Amino acid sequence: MATTANPAVPVSTHEGVPPLRAGQGYSFLLRKLHSLSGIVPVGAFLIEHFISNAFATRGPGAYAKQVELLGSFPFVFYLELFGIWLPILYHALYGFYIWFRGESNVTDYPWAGNWMFTAQRWTGGIAFSYIVWPPWHLRFSGVHILTHPEAAFGKVQLEFQHTWAIAFYALGIFCASWHFAYGLWLFAAKWGITTGDAARRRFGYVCFAIGLLFIMVGTVTMRSFLKSPLQPLGPENGKNDSYAGTPVPVYRSR
Repeated sequence: MATTANPAVPVSTHEGVPPLRAGQGYSFLLRKLHSLSGIVPVGAFLIEHFISNAFATRGPGAYAKQVELLGSFPFVFYLELFGIWLPILYHALYGFYIWFRGESNVTDYPWAGNWMFTAQRWTGGIAFSYIVWPPWHLRFSGVHILTHPEAAFGKVQLEFQHTWAIAFYALGIFCASWHFAYGLWLFAAKWGITTGDAARRRFGYVCFAIGLLFIMVGTVTMRSFLKSPLQPLGPENGKNDSYAGTPVPVYRSR
Protein backbone atom coordinates (compact mmCIF):
# COMPACT_ATOMS: atom_id res chain seq x y z
CA MET A 1 0.00 0.00 0.00
CA ALA A 2 1.50 3.27 -1.06
CA THR A 3 1.91 6.00 1.49
CA THR A 4 2.19 9.68 0.99
CA ALA A 5 4.98 11.47 2.77
CA ASN A 6 3.86 14.11 5.17
CA PRO A 7 4.61 17.60 3.97
CA ALA A 8 7.49 19.27 5.68
CA VAL A 9 6.40 21.03 8.80
CA PRO A 10 7.74 24.55 8.90
CA VAL A 11 10.05 25.10 11.83
CA SER A 12 9.93 28.44 13.54
CA THR A 13 13.24 30.11 14.04
CA HIS A 14 14.26 32.93 16.28
CA GLU A 15 17.40 34.76 17.18
CA GLY A 16 19.63 33.02 19.64
CA VAL A 17 22.86 31.13 20.14
CA PRO A 18 22.94 27.54 18.87
CA PRO A 19 23.99 25.14 21.62
CA LEU A 20 26.96 22.84 21.28
CA ARG A 21 25.56 19.49 20.16
CA ALA A 22 27.11 16.07 19.76
CA GLY A 23 27.15 14.22 16.44
CA GLN A 24 29.35 16.71 14.60
CA GLY A 25 32.51 14.60 14.55
CA TYR A 26 35.70 15.53 16.34
CA SER A 27 34.95 19.24 15.82
CA PHE A 28 32.32 18.94 18.55
CA LEU A 29 35.01 18.01 21.10
CA LEU A 30 37.38 20.69 19.84
CA ARG A 31 34.68 23.35 20.08
CA LYS A 32 33.75 22.11 23.55
CA LEU A 33 37.37 22.42 24.66
CA HIS A 34 37.68 25.82 23.00
CA SER A 35 34.57 27.12 24.73
CA LEU A 36 35.55 25.70 28.12
CA SER A 37 39.19 26.80 27.93
CA GLY A 38 38.06 30.39 27.39
CA ILE A 39 36.59 30.34 30.90
CA VAL A 40 38.89 27.88 32.68
CA PRO A 41 41.82 28.32 32.74
CA VAL A 42 42.22 31.29 30.33
CA GLY A 43 39.47 33.40 31.89
CA ALA A 44 40.68 32.54 35.39
CA PHE A 45 44.20 33.60 34.39
CA LEU A 46 42.88 36.90 33.05
CA ILE A 47 41.14 37.58 36.37
CA GLU A 48 44.34 36.79 38.27
CA HIS A 49 46.32 38.97 35.85
CA PHE A 50 44.11 42.00 36.43
CA ILE A 51 44.05 41.48 40.21
CA SER A 52 47.82 41.03 40.48
CA ASN A 53 48.53 44.12 38.40
CA ALA A 54 46.02 46.09 40.46
CA PHE A 55 48.45 45.84 43.39
CA ALA A 56 50.29 48.63 41.56
CA THR A 57 47.64 50.99 42.92
CA ARG A 58 49.13 50.37 46.38
CA GLY A 59 52.61 51.35 45.29
CA PRO A 60 55.83 49.74 44.02
CA GLY A 61 56.40 47.82 47.26
CA ALA A 62 53.03 46.09 47.17
CA TYR A 63 53.46 45.28 43.49
CA ALA A 64 56.89 43.78 44.13
CA LYS A 65 55.49 41.59 46.91
CA GLN A 66 52.76 40.31 44.59
CA VAL A 67 55.31 39.45 41.91
CA GLU A 68 57.43 37.71 44.53
CA LEU A 69 54.39 35.74 45.73
CA LEU A 70 53.54 34.53 42.23
CA GLY A 71 57.12 33.47 41.65
CA SER A 72 57.31 31.55 44.93
CA PHE A 73 54.82 28.83 43.98
CA PRO A 74 56.37 25.36 43.69
CA PHE A 75 56.70 24.02 40.15
CA VAL A 76 55.73 27.47 38.86
CA PHE A 77 57.18 26.73 35.42
CA TYR A 78 55.00 23.65 34.94
CA LEU A 79 51.97 25.34 36.47
CA GLU A 80 52.29 28.15 33.94
CA LEU A 81 53.09 25.84 31.04
CA PHE A 82 50.19 23.42 31.47
CA GLY A 83 47.77 25.69 33.30
CA ILE A 84 48.20 28.90 31.32
CA TRP A 85 50.35 28.95 28.19
CA LEU A 86 49.29 25.72 26.47
CA PRO A 87 45.56 26.37 27.10
CA ILE A 88 45.96 29.95 25.84
CA LEU A 89 47.80 28.69 22.77
CA TYR A 90 45.06 26.15 22.01
CA HIS A 91 42.26 28.65 22.61
CA ALA A 92 43.96 31.22 20.38
CA LEU A 93 44.90 28.87 17.52
CA TYR A 94 41.49 27.21 17.37
CA GLY A 95 39.87 30.62 17.64
CA PHE A 96 41.89 31.79 14.63
CA TYR A 97 40.83 28.61 12.82
CA ILE A 98 37.16 29.39 13.47
CA TRP A 99 37.72 32.98 12.37
CA PHE A 100 39.39 32.13 9.06
CA ARG A 101 36.85 29.42 8.30
CA GLY A 102 33.97 31.85 8.70
CA GLU A 103 32.88 34.47 6.24
CA SER A 104 32.73 38.15 7.05
CA ASN A 105 29.27 39.23 5.91
CA VAL A 106 28.51 42.11 8.23
CA THR A 107 28.19 44.49 5.28
CA ASP A 108 25.65 42.24 3.55
CA TYR A 109 23.82 41.21 6.73
CA PRO A 110 24.45 43.90 9.35
CA TRP A 111 22.68 42.01 12.13
CA ALA A 112 23.75 42.32 15.74
CA GLY A 113 24.86 38.68 15.84
CA ASN A 114 27.18 39.16 12.86
CA TRP A 115 28.71 42.28 14.34
CA MET A 116 29.24 40.55 17.69
CA PHE A 117 30.85 37.54 15.98
CA THR A 118 33.22 39.81 14.08
CA ALA A 119 34.03 41.89 17.16
CA GLN A 120 34.71 38.74 19.18
CA ARG A 121 37.20 37.53 16.59
CA TRP A 122 39.07 40.85 16.33
CA THR A 123 39.15 41.46 20.07
CA GLY A 124 40.40 37.90 20.53
CA GLY A 125 43.31 38.48 18.15
CA ILE A 126 44.30 41.73 19.85
CA ALA A 127 43.83 40.23 23.31
CA PHE A 128 46.14 37.35 22.36
CA SER A 129 48.87 39.86 21.43
CA TYR A 130 48.22 41.73 24.69
CA ILE A 131 48.55 38.52 26.73
CA VAL A 132 51.72 37.35 24.94
CA TRP A 133 53.72 40.59 24.70
CA PRO A 134 54.00 41.68 28.38
CA PRO A 135 55.19 38.27 29.68
CA TRP A 136 57.73 38.05 26.87
CA HIS A 137 59.21 41.44 27.69
CA LEU A 138 58.73 41.46 31.45
CA ARG A 139 59.72 37.85 32.07
CA PHE A 140 62.14 36.86 29.34
CA SER A 141 64.10 39.99 28.44
CA GLY A 142 66.24 42.32 30.45
CA VAL A 143 66.01 42.14 34.24
CA HIS A 144 64.32 38.91 35.34
CA ILE A 145 61.49 40.10 37.58
CA LEU A 146 60.97 36.77 39.34
CA THR A 147 64.58 36.92 40.48
CA HIS A 148 64.40 40.67 41.15
CA PRO A 149 60.74 41.45 41.92
CA GLU A 150 61.73 44.91 43.17
CA ALA A 151 62.43 45.80 39.52
CA ALA A 152 58.96 44.81 38.26
CA PHE A 153 57.26 48.17 38.81
CA GLY A 154 60.04 50.11 37.10
CA LYS A 155 60.12 47.70 34.19
CA VAL A 156 56.45 48.32 33.44
CA GLN A 157 57.06 52.05 33.76
CA LEU A 158 59.88 51.71 31.24
CA GLU A 159 57.42 50.43 28.65
CA PHE A 160 55.13 53.36 29.37
CA GLN A 161 57.85 55.79 28.35
CA HIS A 162 56.67 55.08 24.79
CA THR A 163 53.35 56.49 23.63
CA TRP A 164 52.65 53.53 21.36
CA ALA A 165 53.09 51.16 24.32
CA ILE A 166 50.52 53.09 26.36
CA ALA A 167 48.08 52.93 23.44
CA PHE A 168 48.77 49.21 22.97
CA TYR A 169 48.12 48.44 26.64
CA ALA A 170 44.94 50.51 26.67
CA LEU A 171 43.66 48.76 23.56
CA GLY A 172 44.68 45.38 24.97
CA ILE A 173 42.82 45.99 28.22
CA PHE A 174 39.66 46.98 26.34
CA CYS A 175 39.81 44.02 23.94
CA ALA A 176 40.65 41.46 26.64
CA SER A 177 37.78 42.76 28.78
CA TRP A 178 35.31 42.67 25.90
CA HIS A 179 36.44 39.24 24.71
CA PHE A 180 36.14 37.69 28.17
CA ALA A 181 32.80 39.32 29.01
CA TYR A 182 31.13 38.39 25.72
CA GLY A 183 32.80 34.97 25.81
CA LEU A 184 31.26 34.41 29.23
CA TRP A 185 27.84 35.24 27.77
CA LEU A 186 28.41 32.88 24.83
CA PHE A 187 29.57 30.12 27.17
CA ALA A 188 26.42 30.34 29.27
CA ALA A 189 24.22 30.34 26.16
CA LYS A 190 25.98 27.51 24.34
CA TRP A 191 26.23 25.25 27.38
CA GLY A 192 22.55 25.67 28.18
CA ILE A 193 23.11 27.62 31.41
CA THR A 194 20.95 30.50 30.23
CA THR A 195 17.90 29.26 28.33
CA GLY A 196 15.51 31.60 26.62
CA ASP A 197 15.84 35.15 25.41
CA ALA A 198 14.90 36.71 28.76
CA ALA A 199 17.58 34.82 30.69
CA ARG A 200 20.21 35.64 28.08
CA ARG A 201 19.23 39.29 28.09
CA ARG A 202 19.51 39.51 31.88
CA PHE A 203 22.85 37.73 31.89
CA GLY A 204 23.99 40.05 29.11
CA TYR A 205 23.65 42.97 31.52
CA VAL A 206 25.76 41.08 34.05
CA CYS A 207 28.47 40.38 31.46
CA PHE A 208 28.41 43.99 30.33
CA ALA A 209 29.02 45.08 33.93
CA ILE A 210 31.87 42.56 34.24
CA GLY A 211 33.49 43.96 31.10
CA LEU A 212 33.21 47.52 32.41
CA LEU A 213 34.70 46.46 35.75
CA PHE A 214 37.71 44.93 34.00
CA ILE A 215 38.21 48.06 31.92
CA MET A 216 38.02 50.32 34.99
CA VAL A 217 40.47 48.16 36.96
CA GLY A 218 42.88 48.11 34.03
CA THR A 219 42.61 51.87 33.55
CA VAL A 220 43.25 52.64 37.22
CA THR A 221 46.19 50.25 37.21
CA MET A 222 47.75 51.93 34.17
CA ARG A 223 47.29 55.30 35.82
CA SER A 224 49.24 54.07 38.87
CA PHE A 225 52.25 53.19 36.72
CA LEU A 226 52.05 56.48 34.85
CA LYS A 227 51.59 58.77 37.86
CA SER A 228 54.13 57.19 40.21
CA PRO A 229 57.72 58.46 40.21
CA LEU A 230 59.94 56.44 37.90
CA GLN A 231 61.31 53.52 39.88
CA PRO A 232 64.83 52.06 39.60
CA LEU A 233 65.16 48.98 37.48
CA GLY A 234 68.67 47.62 38.41
CA PRO A 235 70.02 45.33 40.03
CA GLU A 236 73.30 46.24 38.34
CA ASN A 237 74.76 49.71 37.89
CA GLY A 238 74.68 50.98 34.32
CA LYS A 239 72.51 48.11 33.11
CA ASN A 240 70.32 48.71 30.07
CA ASP A 241 67.08 46.85 29.68
CA SER A 242 66.69 45.03 26.37
CA TYR A 243 63.59 47.08 25.63
CA ALA A 244 64.73 49.30 22.75
CA GLY A 245 68.08 49.73 24.50
CA THR A 246 66.59 52.43 26.70
CA PRO A 247 68.82 53.48 29.63
CA VAL A 248 66.91 53.12 32.88
CA PRO A 249 67.43 54.10 36.50
CA VAL A 250 69.20 51.44 38.56
CA TYR A 251 69.70 50.48 42.15
CA ARG A 252 72.99 51.75 43.53
CA SER A 253 74.75 50.03 46.37
CA ARG A 254 75.46 52.12 49.41
